[in-house]
Amino acid sequence: MSKTPKSFKISKTRWSEVVLVCRKCSKKLDGGFGPDGDKTLKKALRRYLHAGKGRKADLAVVGADCFDVCPKDAVVAVNARRPEELLIVPAGADLFEVKARLGLDDGRRLKPPSPAADPGGDPVETTS
Repeated sequence: MSKTPKSFKISKTRWSEVVLVCRKCSKKLDGGFGPDGDKTLKKALRRYLHAGKGRKADLAVVGADCFDVCPKDAVVAVNARRPEELLIVPAGADLFEVKARLGLDDGRRLKPPSPAADPGGDPVETTS
């Protein structure tokens, strides 16, 4: 008497990007990211990128098993779209730079420099 195999099921997500963060590195480092330096890279990236949790999030930041790189005072992360590039993120790294190096776009742009920040102060004269 043979059992009939169960059918495959599909669970849909809204993820457009998936970032994998090494759990082992994160555990060894015990924080080091975010404004106060008290969050893991996974939690700091989720908060910075407004990623949310679960299948309804637009971006998934997920803990993964060890990548066997094991850097000192850093965490390994990878964008699943570019698995050939493992990013070694040092503790205290700027999250904007981490986002850029992982190739993520969260819709935010850099603010243009304000005119008050111009040290010259005088407008440039043009001749016609």
